[in-house]
Amino acid sequence: MSLAKGGNVSLSKQAPGLTAVTIGLGWEANAGYELDASALLCAESGRVPSDEHFVFFNNLSSPDGSVRHTGSGAPVGGDNQQIHIDLARVPAHIAKIAFPVSLHEGAARGQSFGQVHRAHIRVLDQDSGSELARYDLAVGGMTSETALVFGELYRHGAEWKFRAIGQGYASGLAGIATDYGVSVLREEAPSPAPAVSPLVSTSTYPPPAPAAPTPTVVSSPAPTFTAPPQPTGSPSMTCFFDPNHGPGTTTVNWSPQWGVSRSIQACGGCAQRVQTTPPPFYTPPQQGYPQPAPQGYPQQGGYGQPYGDHHDHHQQQDGGRRFGAGALIGAGAAGLVGGALLNEAFDDDEPEVVVNNYYED
Repeated sequence: MSLAKGGNVSLSKQAPGLTAVTIGLGWEANAGYELDASALLCAESGRVPSDEHFVFFNNLSSPDGSVRHTGSGAPVGGDNQQIHIDLARVPAHIAKIAFPVSLHEGAARGQSFGQVHRAHIRVLDQDSGSELARYDLAVGGMTSETALVFGELYRHGAEWKFRAIGQGYASGLAGIATDYGVSVLREEAPSPAPAVSPLVSTSTYPPPAPAAPTPTVVSSPAPTFTAPPQPTGSPSMTCFFDPNHGPGTTTVNWSPQWGVSRSIQACGGCAQRVQTTPPPFYTPPQQGYPQPAPQGYPQQGGYGQPYGDHHDHHQQQDGGRRFGAGALIGAGAAGLVGGALLNEAFDDDEPEVVVNNYYED
């Protein structure tokens, strides 16, 4: 039976009891044209279950042996290549078998099926050799197609049928294989092994001992002093310990030898010394000044001199600290030697007091 493109025929009805067929594919082409026929065993999805179900010149048999390619030998009975199919052995999960023909390196050589003539596909009964169906392709109008699906066998219930396809591909056999789910089409050339001279040995015996890891020395960073927030509104205050040091820009907590802890204004250097040196912080004994008595009773004056000397000492103005608004309040307690507290001003009319209470270099 001769078919037109898209036509189909029931092979089981054409030859009752049919068990095996031969697919014959033929063409005429100019010298230099190499055509290859192949078979794709597809599941219900229309794709091959594996690459082994792609039967072509590098894989001449399906995994179960039901489809066998005869190769590209001499033409037989007008067919350039033939594929034998044992219908009884085709696995049940195979729904159809497609038969493409491709031009080897057609695109690279500038070839297409437009220069191929008298292309055909036919189905033969293997037992009797009779032709059951035939499809002659009209390829004269093709200009860029380098591969064609000629036809396909497919199941229809318990029958086997054949359909004429004639679908062209400009991407060659690779394009057809991709559509049918084939991931590996051609073998890659193996990479050459590196040449090794037989006279040179690259190994040593005994093997060298592994190098000891170099220890990493981590040094602790030097302690840094972070100044507390600067007080506002007191830029005129000088350093509590020595007015010659400049403004008392830093507020620190100072614990004198004979008094209670209190906040004072000091320069940066003195503030750091107070904060980084263990207490007590007190002024070393000064020559020419009365020293605090060891008894546990407050003295007449504060800070080692009588109250009566305040005026005379105020006239000296050497090495002391001037309080523009403040008062000196003495407070005695058991176990303390002459306590003294410095607080902010009671009254701006209080007399100015100069206190010698600072470190000497």
